Amino acid sequence: METWRRVRTVGGQVLFALCSLAALFLALGVLLVVFQADEKNALVTFVLNVADVVDLGIFDRAHGIKEWTSENAQTKNALFNWGLGALAWIILGRVVDYFVRPTVTRK
Repeated sequence: METWRRVRTVGGQVLFALCSLAALFLALGVLLVVFQADEKNALVTFVLNVADVVDLGIFDRAHGIKEWTSENAQTKNALFNWGLGALAWIILGRVVDYFVRPTVTRK
């Protein structure tokens, strides 16, 4: 029984870490867009491509939940949509972690 509790605890931690990693890529993507990083750089391209994948199309920086068309629209779209996506990943990670980890039973 103790082994199963340990597996669930580690599983919850791993799932939360993966969700946090997705949120990190979205946050880094926002910073790269805001500071207009050189997209010819391989690392910048990698981070933006991963962020495009983990936004799941819902929080897309071009056609996400909110779409600006005014001045600095690309920056505003990335900041709002990817920022909201990062927050959603963190919340999802905490919820999944809560349900996967075993509860403490008291005698």
